[in-house]
Amino acid sequence: MIRTPGRRSPPASLRILAILIIFAAAQAQPPIHVEPIQDSGQSVTGAFEGWFRNPDGTFSLLFGYFNRNAKEELDIAIGANNDIEPGGPDRGQPTHFLPRRRWGMFAVTVPKDFGSTKLTWTLTAYGVTTVIPASLNPLWEVSPFRNASGNTPPFVGFSAAGPFGQGPQAASATLQATVNEPMSLNIWVADDAHLVPGEPRPFTAVVSVAWGKFRGPGEVKFSNARPAVERSDFSAPANTAFRGEASTTVTFSDPGDYELRAVANDWTGEGGRGFQCCWTTAAVKVAVSEGGHR
Repeated sequence: MIRTPGRRSPPASLRILAILIIFAAAQAQPPIHVEPIQDSGQSVTGAFEGWFRNPDGTFSLLFGYFNRNAKEELDIAIGANNDIEPGGPDRGQPTHFLPRRRWGMFAVTVPKDFGSTKLTWTLTAYGVTTVIPASLNPLWEVSPFRNASGNTPPFVGFSAAGPFGQGPQAASATLQATVNEPMSLNIWVADDAHLVPGEPRPFTAVVSVAWGKFRGPGEVKFSNARPAVERSDFSAPANTAFRGEASTTVTFSDPGDYELRAVANDWTGEGGRGFQCCWTTAAVKVAVSEGGHR
């Protein structure tokens, strides 16, 4: 043992006493139960990501969710089991929940005078109810359009000519489809390809795209829910270094009104490494009809 001059180790009896005290304190704490991830049968919790200011003086409260199931996708209809108040139960939240953590899937716009009011999102699945509050608490202000290093989200558009949008709920389109007939989904993306000075270039793609069902009465199947983004030459917004296009198809099992979500992540990945930047969400509303009779 190396001893520091002028310092003496405490007697062995005191060291043993300290160990016993620490052990007793640990024994007094309630046990922590770490449950393994289940494929199905688990609940869903809303996630308040934070809030940001809009140019018109209003505010947007940003939400995601955590579906505890590894494989099961849950449908929870708007109502008592899927309710955002005040002003609800429908405030634009999903009714279809994809597995695991989903970041910043939708935003609720609140007025300039929202003040200290709170929104609460109540979700019930498999008999478990969770209530998530959201407010304009200054500690929860986020910057989804530019992070501390100057990185910005990808631009997303539904044609090569745009229009293009950035950030939460940045782009939207309305399409029509027929039951059991594949419908093409094409989006164009552009990004600044910004990297933190001094950090090596990551192995992740400059931009990745993921599709998912957000609302709708029937089953939705994508030929590829994570299509590759292929480089493409088009008139993209200024100050972008990467331009690409991603294509897939989607099929609907039943007629009705559906909403799909596309999430475009830059190299920071899902959730922007926890910094609430830099990704872009795009909504596609689809009216699905029965089609002709055979």
